[in-house]
Amino acid sequence: MFTTESQLPLWRQLQVVSGVLQAVRHGQSGTAAIDAVPVALRPGVQALSFQVLRSLGRAQALRKLLAPKTPPPAADALLCVALALLWRDDDAPYEAFTLVNQTVEAAKKAPATKPQAAFLNACLRRFLRERIAMVTASDADPVARWNHPAWWLEMLQGDWPDNWQTILSAAAQHAPMVLRVNARRSTQAAYLETLRAAGIAATPVGQWGVVLEKPMSVQQIPGFAQGSVSVQDGAAQLAAPLLLSGLQANSTLRVLDACAAPGGKTAHLLELSDARVTALDIDPARCQRIHQTLARLGLQADVIAADAADTRSWWNGEAFDAILLDAPCSASGIVRRHPDIRWLRRKTDIAQLAAIQQRLLTVLWPLVKPGGRLLYCTCSVFQAEGAHQLNAFLACNTQAVLLPSPGHLLPLTGAHFNAAIDNPGCDHDGFYYALLEKTCA
Repeated sequence: MFTTESQLPLWRQLQVVSGVLQAVRHGQSGTAAIDAVPVALRPGVQALSFQVLRSLGRAQALRKLLAPKTPPPAADALLCVALALLWRDDDAPYEAFTLVNQTVEAAKKAPATKPQAAFLNACLRRFLRERIAMVTASDADPVARWNHPAWWLEMLQGDWPDNWQTILSAAAQHAPMVLRVNARRSTQAAYLETLRAAGIAATPVGQWGVVLEKPMSVQQIPGFAQGSVSVQDGAAQLAAPLLLSGLQANSTLRVLDACAAPGGKTAHLLELSDARVTALDIDPARCQRIHQTLARLGLQADVIAADAADTRSWWNGEAFDAILLDAPCSASGIVRRHPDIRWLRRKTDIAQLAAIQQRLLTVLWPLVKPGGRLLYCTCSVFQAEGAHQLNAFLACNTQAVLLPSPGHLLPLTGAHFNAAIDNPGCDHDGFYYALLEKTCA
């Protein structure tokens, strides 16, 4: 019986990965589905699931060529899992015949797929014989070629006619692991020396960032448990310093992080200032994540479980010097870290999310003091959640002045507009930033 390094049979992992895919197809996040997997299976399942989700468009196109009539859901998911792992030799995690044999074994051992075991065997062996021709034929399908839904491709092409292919290519890559050094505990240079002494290769990025050459579990990262560093992408590390710039002289700043969970940006604000920070999140369970983040780092904030848009439920009437609005969004800028997102989102979601963003901007803007600032940001590459949203807000708010801001940060390209000098010169996620100042008039 073929086993992985942890001596868990591959067929069992393929079964579980198939279950993750079915969960995503039913609207559950890949993160939640993987978190429900037994701990012993989780590392291997996550690695295989991410690879499957990154190639799902291709796998579904190949399945249609092999079986125009959709098989039962469990069998279809298992077949697509195998095809996603098989279709490209240079990226296959195991030998082709091993994957075929273990997929068939997985089918035989589950009641939901046992009746289709022979069918799956026939499909996969035919694919091995005709792989080049089938892959070539599937190239005609843009969803197969780019592994994103058709509406996503169309929106990117409209928003970024010169960059859409680069954005999609970035989504197929593995994201780097970036750490943020806790400015209250250490410096970037000192922490890099700590890593060097531990034999961990890393490079600096920005003022506080460190990019690990190879990702590792947080338990292995020197000083993580003690609060010396946090995991945070280079683009996300811009939020706190951008909002605080020019306001630091006032040690009694009153700052709101309006959509704060899991607390990374809240923590960064507190690492860089002595501000009084209020951190909101609508989900009480996610507020616990904020508490955990702050406790590990030795920081304190006023954490409130509340809807930021319902100010009557949480606001005491005292205006804020600065507000960070990391608004709910499509998360289209972080699909390389969460490859399920592209398959979970629907075209209609973008307009619905844009309406939420507009409401939050409208409701929170009056809470900013004259002379104060609001930083609007989304981890999205869609202009409906970025530049278009901001332009609509400025057209209706004459007291709002757009300060120099990164604008749209596109993943991997370094492409951005109205660039701030502190943009990360590294491989980063897709993000949008707009810094607004309220005039006194």
